[in-house]
Amino acid sequence: MDTLDAFARRKLASLEAAGLRRRLAPTGRLDATHVLRGGRRLLSFSCNDYLGLARDPRVLEAARAALDAHGAGACASRLITGDHPLLGELERRLAAFKGAEAACVFGSGYLANAGIIATLTGPNDLVLLDELVHSSLLSGAKLSGARTLSFRHNDAGHLEDLLRAHRGSAARCLVATDGVFSMDGDLAPVGDLLAASQAHDAWLMVDDAHGLGVVNGGRGAAHGHDVPLRMGTLSKALGSYGGYVCASAPVVDYLKTRARTFVYSTGLPPASVAAALAALDIVERDPARVAEPLRKARLFTGLMGLPEAQSCIAPVIVGDARRALAISQRLEAAGYLVGAIRPPTVPPGTSRLRVTFSAAHGDEEVAGLAAAMADALEAQSA
Repeated sequence: MDTLDAFARRKLASLEAAGLRRRLAPTGRLDATHVLRGGRRLLSFSCNDYLGLARDPRVLEAARAALDAHGAGACASRLITGDHPLLGELERRLAAFKGAEAACVFGSGYLANAGIIATLTGPNDLVLLDELVHSSLLSGAKLSGARTLSFRHNDAGHLEDLLRAHRGSAARCLVATDGVFSMDGDLAPVGDLLAASQAHDAWLMVDDAHGLGVVNGGRGAAHGHDVPLRMGTLSKALGSYGGYVCASAPVVDYLKTRARTFVYSTGLPPASVAAALAALDIVERDPARVAEPLRKARLFTGLMGLPEAQSCIAPVIVGDARRALAISQRLEAAGYLVGAIRPPTVPPGTSRLRVTFSAAHGDEEVAGLAAAMADALEAQSA
C-alpha cells in the first residue's frame, strides 16, 4: 500500500502543479437554474438540463408514480427480470420519435457507446472517429480491438481519404461522430459524413447526446438523414438518466443479445424511465420551449462578440488551464457557476469556460452573465 499511496501522491502533485487536478464540489439543485454550492446560491450556466425538465412538476409526478408502482430499482439485468414494462414503452417512443425501427435503452450514455462499438466491430475491423469525439466513443473503440484512426474535426474530406486508404483491408468499418460536440457546441456535417460512409460500406454512428431535445425541433443533429446508428442520452435535455441507440430491428436485437454493457448491467430504475417518458411528451408538444436554449445561446454569443452559437453550448476559449480556473472562480464570486474545462477533456492549450443555456434562463440573466464574463476576462488579462 505504501507504493500505491506514493504513486497516487506523485500523480496528484503533478496534476496540481499543472492546474489539472479535479475536485468534487457538493452542489444542490434549488430550481431549474439555481444551485447551492459552498453555502451560496449561484445562477448555473453549467448544467445539461437544457429544457429545465429535471425539476418540472410533470416529470417529477411521473417519476413518483413509477416509484410507487414499480419500486426503486429494476433489481436485475434486463435479460433476467429487470425488463419492467416502462422500458419497452420508452424504447417504442424513442424509435418513433427518431424515425427508426427500434431502440435499445442502456444504463447510461457511456455504457451505450462502449457497448455498441465493441459489439459491432472487432480486431479485423476499422473504426474511424472524429478527433474530438466524446471519451465514451474512444472507450468503445479500444474495447473492440479494431484498428482505430481519427479524422480531422468535422472534415468529411479527410474521412473520405482515410476510407479510401484503409477500408479495403478491414472486414467491417464503423464511423463515429458527436452530433453536437459537447465542449465546442458545433454540429457535425452529418450529411457529408453519411455520404462518405455509404460510398465505402461503412456504418455511421452519431452520438446525439447534446442534440436530443434542442436541435432540429428536438430530434437531434442526425434528423433528416438515414443514419444507421443514432445514439443519445436521457440525462441532458430530458432531465433523467440513461442512454439509448435507435437502429434497425435486427441491429437492436443483436445488441440486446451480445452487448456486454447491456447484458451485464442492471436495468434502469423505473422512476428514471417514467421521467424520460414524461419529458419526451413535453419535447414533442412544446416546440417553443425546445427553441429557447439555442436562442439564449445566440443572445450570449452576440453580446460577447463570439461566433454565433450552433447549439445551446457556447465555449469561451482562454487557452491556459490556470487562467480558465481563475475566470471560473471570479464568475462564482459574482454569483455565476460556469465550469472551467481543462485537458484531457479538451486539447492542451484550449482550456475554456463551457457555458450552457437552458430554456429556463431569463434574457436578463444571460445578459448579466455576459457582462460578468467580460469583466472576468478583462481582469485576467490585466
